[in-house]
Amino acid sequence: MSIRIMNTLPLLLRSVQSNSVITQRLLAKELNISLGNTNKCVKNAIEAGYLIQTASQYHLTKKGMQKLDEFRVTNAIIIAAGFGSRFVPLTFEMPKGLLEVFGERMIERQIKQLHQAGIYNITIMVGYLKEKFDYLIDKYNVKLIYNPEYSKKNTLATLYHCRHLLDNTYILSSDHWMKENIFHAYEPESWYSSVYMNGKTSEWCLKEDKKGRITQINIGGCDSYVMYGPVYFDRTFSQKFVPLLEEFYHRPGTENFYWEHILIHNLNSLIMYLYKQPENTVYEFENLEELRQFDIKYQNHSENEALEHIASIFQIPESQITGIRCLKSGMTNKSFLFTVDQKDYIFRVPGPGTEELINRCQEKTVYEAIKDLHLSDTIIHFDGKTGYKISRYYKDSRNCDPENNAEVDACMKVLSKFHQSGIQVAHSFDLRERIQFYETLCNQHHAIQFEDYNEVHPNMQILLDWLDNLNIPKVLAHIDSVFANFLILSDNSIRLIDWEYAGMADPLIDPAMFAIYAYYDEDQTDRLLKSYLGRPPVLQETFRYYSYIALSGFLWALWAEYKIALGEEFGEYTLKMYRYAKTYYKKTSSYLPLI
Repeated sequence: MSIRIMNTLPLLLRSVQSNSVITQRLLAKELNISLGNTNKCVKNAIEAGYLIQTASQYHLTKKGMQKLDEFRVTNAIIIAAGFGSRFVPLTFEMPKGLLEVFGERMIERQIKQLHQAGIYNITIMVGYLKEKFDYLIDKYNVKLIYNPEYSKKNTLATLYHCRHLLDNTYILSSDHWMKENIFHAYEPESWYSSVYMNGKTSEWCLKEDKKGRITQINIGGCDSYVMYGPVYFDRTFSQKFVPLLEEFYHRPGTENFYWEHILIHNLNSLIMYLYKQPENTVYEFENLEELRQFDIKYQNHSENEALEHIASIFQIPESQITGIRCLKSGMTNKSFLFTVDQKDYIFRVPGPGTEELINRCQEKTVYEAIKDLHLSDTIIHFDGKTGYKISRYYKDSRNCDPENNAEVDACMKVLSKFHQSGIQVAHSFDLRERIQFYETLCNQHHAIQFEDYNEVHPNMQILLDWLDNLNIPKVLAHIDSVFANFLILSDNSIRLIDWEYAGMADPLIDPAMFAIYAYYDEDQTDRLLKSYLGRPPVLQETFRYYSYIALSGFLWALWAEYKIALGEEFGEYTLKMYRYAKTYYKKTSSYLPLI
């Protein structure tokens, strides 16, 4: 039995309402008070007109039912908007709340437990892979609310977007799993589910007064009850919480706040109690490893393509794939780290829609062509059909810092040397063709949102025509030579990773790509070209460089518009790229008469 020390009258009325033949001994156990105090509580309720006793039974009076109705649960909100990075690679394909435990999806188990308690007004806050939750509307008559900030902010923002629903309300997380049903149609006061943890913990630790009210919250601690599982807001709590929620939401610097941060800062006015759960009743799975230990299905039969692929390549059971954690969720791909036989590797999962954008066979050809240069990441396995890639993980490596001139200069030196290697492949990176291709994809999805696109597009064609007339010899170029793809290893050597766009092209396209992804201003952009060349540029080099900045910005703006149409988020990226296109077209205009 879960332990709670709260307002005993509604608990008494609730117990009698659900079981009229309940004994005072059982009442004492449910109320967590002595038998003598239970007798007194029952006597007071009868004298107040809330209960009557006939023979060995108790019954609620009309007055008692009216009193109990004050504590009726209005609704439940299930938070299911987040990505679930600690459950990769499973969550690359499925939101964590829709993962199964013992053959039952976690979110469905909670919905059914709420229904069993008579709570049918259920709202699910969705974000990542939101379409996956749509079937729940038909199956359980739930409502979905989309949180547009799920990828940028934390649960404080999630509750902000459903604040109008907060009343007598359960707040759940989609990845909670309750062995027993802890929900009721009536709740006496606000509470936070809690379990006791021995030893050190990074969980949010709680201190309480004699009545069980939370008096202090510390992030991390030792030998303590911690926040663990569902929460209940009573009406009084919600009425005080919503104005604070609105204030915190609009306060700068709260983007990463959980809603519990509001509770921490307002414990004097926000009354919440501990709802102490017995061991092995409530679970919050922190990561895939915990889920594997709880449900052995995930040890060797996860039904996840990435894990099955790794097991097949290394010829091992899935259980020997350990240390899994999200490493990167980039604009094109998603990657995770894993360990096999005490060696660390990176598994790359191509992002949605990339099969239309990238030729994986060509990418594989590039890796084979540059293998002897020892310039790229060490490839263990490459699947030219799916784009799955397994590569060595370089511990203690770091990305190039675009604001560190010494690091940038070292990377440009590596890039220049690579361009002089003489290595060739059979395919080219054709800017004209790529722009036309992305434009076609965007038009199919009605994705282009720029009002002056029809004015800017012809300017890009002018630059392409001039570049073609220059007839510059092509070299193997990386194309995606952004600062995040330069790895500086622990011995200060440099590796250039992610060659999926590589092909034959004018070498000056690579420093241009670096500049726009670093969001360089004009002075930084000019400095980069000098760094790459190792000398001041001649007129034609400046023109080509500026042209590639404009064209690349235009290209990636189209690329991002298409990806946005597929449901991905890019923030200000499209604005930045499109601005480079327009700004640097103007700069090239002054060079055209001189070229």
